[in-house]
Amino acid sequence: MKSQVAPNQEDYKLKDTKPQLGERWPHGGVRGGGGWISSERATSTYDLVEQMFYLYVRVEKAKDLPTNPVTGSCDPYIEVKLGNYKGKTKHYEKKTNPEWKQVFAFSKEKIQSTILEVYVRDRELVARDDYVGKVVFDMNEVPTRVPPDSPLAPQWYRLEDWHGDTKVRGEVMLAVWVGTQADEAFPEAWHSDAASVHGEGVFSIRSKVYVSPKLWYLRVNVIEAQDVEPHDRSQPPQAFIKAHVGNQTLKTKISPTRTPNPMWNEDLIFVAAEPFEEQLVLTVENKVSAAKDEQVGKISLPLAIFERRLDHRPVHSRWFNLEKFGFGPLEGDKRHELKFSTRVHLRVCLEGAYHVLDESTLYISDVRPTARQLWKQPIGILQVGILSAQGLLPMKNKDGKATTDAYCVAKYGQKWVRTRTIIESFSPKWNEQYTWEVYDPCTVITLGVFDNCHLGGNEKPTSGSGAKNDSRIGKVRIRLSTLEMDRIYTNSYPLLVLQPSGLKKMGELQLAVRFTCLSLANIIYLYGHPLLPKMHYLHPFTVNQLDSLRYQAMNIVAVRLGRAEPPLRKEVVEYMLDVDSHMWSMRRSKANFFRIVSLFSGLISMSRWLGEVRQWKNPITTVLVHFLFFLLICYPELILPTTFLYMFLVGLWNFRFRPRHPPHMETKLSWAEAVHPDEMDEEFDTFPTSKAQDVVRMRYDRLRSVAGRIQTVVGDIATQGERFQAVLSWRDPRASSLFVFLCLIAAVVLYVTPFKMIALAAGIVWLRHPRFRSKLPLVPSNFFRRLPSRADSML
Repeated sequence: MKSQVAPNQEDYKLKDTKPQLGERWPHGGVRGGGGWISSERATSTYDLVEQMFYLYVRVEKAKDLPTNPVTGSCDPYIEVKLGNYKGKTKHYEKKTNPEWKQVFAFSKEKIQSTILEVYVRDRELVARDDYVGKVVFDMNEVPTRVPPDSPLAPQWYRLEDWHGDTKVRGEVMLAVWVGTQADEAFPEAWHSDAASVHGEGVFSIRSKVYVSPKLWYLRVNVIEAQDVEPHDRSQPPQAFIKAHVGNQTLKTKISPTRTPNPMWNEDLIFVAAEPFEEQLVLTVENKVSAAKDEQVGKISLPLAIFERRLDHRPVHSRWFNLEKFGFGPLEGDKRHELKFSTRVHLRVCLEGAYHVLDESTLYISDVRPTARQLWKQPIGILQVGILSAQGLLPMKNKDGKATTDAYCVAKYGQKWVRTRTIIESFSPKWNEQYTWEVYDPCTVITLGVFDNCHLGGNEKPTSGSGAKNDSRIGKVRIRLSTLEMDRIYTNSYPLLVLQPSGLKKMGELQLAVRFTCLSLANIIYLYGHPLLPKMHYLHPFTVNQLDSLRYQAMNIVAVRLGRAEPPLRKEVVEYMLDVDSHMWSMRRSKANFFRIVSLFSGLISMSRWLGEVRQWKNPITTVLVHFLFFLLICYPELILPTTFLYMFLVGLWNFRFRPRHPPHMETKLSWAEAVHPDEMDEEFDTFPTSKAQDVVRMRYDRLRSVAGRIQTVVGDIATQGERFQAVLSWRDPRASSLFVFLCLIAAVVLYVTPFKMIALAAGIVWLRHPRFRSKLPLVPSNFFRRLPSRADSML
């Protein structure tokens, strides 16, 4: 059994890799010689990835194409053929001078042909497409473009007949060259790796960079209202205000004064995103009964009219007139019969000095305030090379074959990146490099790998679920403060996913990461300052407000990124932002409990060591401790210097054993290896639950059992605290009088006796030999345990 477990443990660990990073070009560049040269440019954009060579074919346009003698028109398109790979442009109807401006990229690793053929064809609806002409290129004569050279200029080529003997009517403008993934034509090119993808699926396989929408906190301070008239004027109004911004709804409490001029002075906080598409909709409502509210007035206000606040200075308040509810355009001029209208007094502003949290503060990647004017200069540059993945598991069945179409998403700050999708590969190679500006080193970059289920084919998830969501393959988090500056980390990270069946390794993600420091002084300066902008501490939000606002911010980010092309789908954004991290999990609770236990392991080890010293297990150690104790008693001014010197020496000693790798997902720390199947099934349950009644009852009873143990521990802690209070509360008159009398004696003794003598005597008594020590509890402990607590008064 142990022989099976050991390899799996190693499989979950971080591994070192040695990829060939940087640019390497053939000698001669244009002619493609035999040797290789390495690029020494430190500023290279692609020095953290392995170089991948592609044959690029840029199809610009054609002219003077012949028409079909039968139809009298020409519906041209171009087919680029290289070995078994074929790429086609779109066709134009009845056009002899078409323009395509399309690029085709063929991976040089998979090229087996020595000839590149470019065909011009005439599309036919019924019969076979007509051949118009072709251009043939010898692969050995194709030039190599070495950045930062300008793009290769396209040229006109005369078309040849089928046999290539004679020229025919028509010309096509082409550019053919060998380049790498650093070429600017790479992102938008048609790739031979994705030749099987057609239709709308073509747009969802390209690499893209996304920017999160600019988020603001909208603070609506509802002060008061005037002339609130309910429909039943015989009853005084119980007014409250309900506010809507998009899908967010908040309301004030019912006014404590039941008058037509109610007052609240409450703050309602919303999340809004630029460009502002929603409006602030306010309704004044009257509480008629417990189940019925009536609307008194309503107003819609565009968010752009409100002031943008950059500090904590007060904002000017304004009165807004409400539209009387029930008087619409169908009732003609009845609105003009109202002599007075309800109005509301508001103080509204867009908070620019806060950072809008859309992710957990544990894995935060950005701490800048919303307003750009308050941003400081970046302190570093983060560069990540997303190299490849290895050993991915099949995620779906396509045409009866198990396959995976993987892409990687990285999120840091407001910038999201998505690599291209590698079709039908369990070991995809992306070799894409991205750069972020770093404003705080104590932040985290998150990378996730997903399976693309939107390629337009007949895909069926292996899980059997009918939903076409992009399946999660795994996630990696890297905290920048754990990285050494200017060092390149090349590691293979395990992709671990928790499933209802348990922990599963989905593969490995190979990355190259470098954190470059721009200003060491600014980094040191930041370590002494708050993580979040100062408004979070001057005017903080409550915990419930932060949880609610984070959820709303995440929804807004997911909706906005889902409208991009290609969309970054909601399931991807939620997984990257850890939207379910606050949900109850027995496994996570156990993991957090043992994290707390490990925190006290040092204190426990120290107490054991002191116990061994007191028991004279090693007499030499005990004598040395006595000597150190006497020295500190005689020279108390050495206590603090000795303490700090000790920590300095421990730090120097631990420097030899410092971590050499970035942190990664640990299965043992997460308590994911020995988790019970039912606990895992509970973790993946929906909220509210969708399980059968007997399962819910069993889990509820288990939760009651765990909560009962927690309740006992909390009660014990409360009991000990109440005993401390009972010492001087005279709840036990004999114990209190005895303690007060002892305090008087102690005060006199300590006044006439030097403190050094007291401390020395106490230390000698505490370190005395076991021969002079009793196994019974000490007198102070016996006295404390006899004190009363309020547990006697609990029902």
